[in-house]
Amino acid sequence: MKIDWDVPIRMDDGLELRADVYRPDEGKHPVLLSYGPYGKGLAFQEGYKTAWEIMARDYPDAVAGSSNRYQNWEVVDPEKWVPEGYVCVRVDSRGAGRSPGYLCHNNARETRDLYECIEWAARQPWCTGKVGMNGISYYASNQWRAAAVQPPHLAAICVWEGWNDPYRESARHGGIICSFRKNWQDMQVKTVQHGFNSGKKNPVTGVPVCGDEILSEAQLEKNRENMWQSFLSRELIDDYYLERTADLSKVTVPLLTAANWGGQGLHTRGNFEGFMRAGSKQKWLEAHGGSHWAPFYTDYGIDLQRRFFDYFLKGKENGWDKQPRVQLNVRRPGEKFEIRHENEWPLARTQWTRFHLDPEGMRLTTHAPKSAKPLTYDPMGDGVTFLMLAERETEITGPSALKAWVSSATSDADLFVVLRIFEPSGKEVLFYGALDPKTPVGQGWLRASHRKIDAKKSLPYRPWHTHDEKQPLKPGQPVELDVEIWPTCIVVPKGYRIALSIRGRDYEHDDAPASLSNMKNPMKGCGPFTHEDETDRPPQIFGGKVTLHLEREAHLLLPIIPLKK
Repeated sequence: MKIDWDVPIRMDDGLELRADVYRPDEGKHPVLLSYGPYGKGLAFQEGYKTAWEIMARDYPDAVAGSSNRYQNWEVVDPEKWVPEGYVCVRVDSRGAGRSPGYLCHNNARETRDLYECIEWAARQPWCTGKVGMNGISYYASNQWRAAAVQPPHLAAICVWEGWNDPYRESARHGGIICSFRKNWQDMQVKTVQHGFNSGKKNPVTGVPVCGDEILSEAQLEKNRENMWQSFLSRELIDDYYLERTADLSKVTVPLLTAANWGGQGLHTRGNFEGFMRAGSKQKWLEAHGGSHWAPFYTDYGIDLQRRFFDYFLKGKENGWDKQPRVQLNVRRPGEKFEIRHENEWPLARTQWTRFHLDPEGMRLTTHAPKSAKPLTYDPMGDGVTFLMLAERETEITGPSALKAWVSSATSDADLFVVLRIFEPSGKEVLFYGALDPKTPVGQGWLRASHRKIDAKKSLPYRPWHTHDEKQPLKPGQPVELDVEIWPTCIVVPKGYRIALSIRGRDYEHDDAPASLSNMKNPMKGCGPFTHEDETDRPPQIFGGKVTLHLEREAHLLLPIIPLKK
């Protein structure tokens, strides 16, 4: 393997980004390109110590077959790809790592940089002219935008857990600001900003991860966008968010989108929406469980990625054209998975079933309840929970939605909607989330003043909120709310209970919280995707009592999959 360190790539405004190029000794080969802000020279093992240790412990095949000297967070391991005839190009994004410039994420300038990096790679003497993109999270989500501007030499993308709608999937869930980005920028981005004196060095070359120049704190602050303030100051969708949103209809390259059932709060929705709405005629969806990063590096993940890229970047007749369009790791309690192939998403045989909210006995029932008494709860407490016994094994796979009529004692209310599973003993079944190892099965959010929907874009199982105007509540007056619950999958054993909780704050389980070295807050069931900012959620507004008006036949729409006989 030949390695070219810190290769300059000149952008159309004259700025030079820096890339590391890992390539076979000779010949022309297709490229796998990644572009992101995490520092191409920062060793996975150092920058994300606990994540690495968890992966090595729980997924030993992810670290086998490699010296792991060139491992970098959320991008491919060149030792597993270069011998297979690929060039791996890692670009430090503008203002990050060893690339100078103004650090501003996901904007039009970054999208243009991606376009130019792809076309630069295609022109190099070691490239066949075919460029693919691969990577997790940041390195996945920017693929939607890169593909939408249609670089001529972008031939295929593998979006492994990557959002595409920054407002709905990252900044503001249902209109409620998510604190993740504030902590993310502080802990994962500022620490590798170009010019930051982190003391960290590339373990192979010994050069500083953040470049050779050292900038003062004032210079560093001037050289980056305050992403948190950008989100906090924009409650409604405007040009800022639209600039960072991919036009999925213009994504026409072959694509493989890989979702994590446990990614409630960041990427999951984008992977499924990307599959449903992308303009590509050659698109595949995969869904898995486990941690956010490890499955990408496992034999399972690499085999899937390699078959896809071998077919589209090398022209290998390996049967990928016969690969079913959907590959699901169907989940059961205890982190048990069974691979099942499907032809579409949502599944055509789904039995969309309404479960009514019955205040008598706090049940979910397929029959309209006899009682219509309203229920009032304290939004800062545990809310209300409705339960249903699984009289037979029941599979829930797909997106869900809640319809409810709600009033508040104040001018607004935030709804946190949680799908949960309980053992016959009453103990809650928790699932391995993408970042939090103990999560509920599904989540949804909506701010009541953001209830306006786009009827043309909405589907019965996925309401589409416009987030373009606020509609304040009148105290005590009920309004109709449609709450989107992100796609999930669980086969519920007979005798277990399916539950719906409606709350006014983030879900928290009763088990001990977990933590990761690259995450600020302890994880209590929502991972880092919490919603506790008092600027966005002043207690005098969002602490007022909330009432469910059940005389309007509020219901939960669930995707029930008939069992195969």
